Amino acid sequence: MIAILLSLGVWQVRRLAWKERILARIAAAEAAPPIPLPAHPDRFLKVAVTGRFRADLAVHFGAEVRDTRAGPAMGTELVVPLERAGGQPILVDRGWIPLSFPAAIAWPTGETTVAGFVLRGEHPGLFTPRAEPRRRRVYVLDPSVIGRMVGLPQVAPFTLIALAPPRAAIAGYPAPARHLPRPPNHHLVYAVIWFTLAGALAVIFGVWAREQVQGVRAPAKPGR
Repeated sequence: MIAILLSLGVWQVRRLAWKERILARIAAAEAAPPIPLPAHPDRFLKVAVTGRFRADLAVHFGAEVRDTRAGPAMGTELVVPLERAGGQPILVDRGWIPLSFPAAIAWPTGETTVAGFVLRGEHPGLFTPRAEPRRRRVYVLDPSVIGRMVGLPQVAPFTLIALAPPRAAIAGYPAPARHLPRPPNHHLVYAVIWFTLAGALAVIFGVWAREQVQGVRAPAKPGR
């Protein structure tokens, strides 16, 4: 058991090094300018796409409460198709908008370039609420479902999550994402747990072994 616990600790140390390399790559991509959208984009890249927004085909995604100047407000992510020349339309999550009070939505006019990161198509789970086509509201970013909902049978198999420019002050809505997604990194904690359990087990075994040795060496009491 001690050997198993130690091997689990070593495995987590190796996972820690692997995860830190990924996080360093994400940080470098976030600091660098966006690159043109490749044919098979990686989810840890910042890419740029040029096209025209179809504001008439906007869809609301999810529900989230955020703090605003007017107080906490319920809102959703605004997902809008971006039509491209020579390519399939791409669904762009432009960011969070409030629903509880009127707010002006900023719409770029004409052709625009959007920087962001790619989120692969998601699928609903057992407890995911159903899409509401009449209200154009969805609870999972499934491009095929959203495309059919707005009358676009052919869309890219991913969603582009728009990113705010670095250190830019966002005054209006939508409020785009600020950072590339970062996977959780708890491997150091897990490694410490496994090594600690191995050490505790070694101590317990040592105490038990000493008691066994002392029991063998102790002289037998004479019978009455």
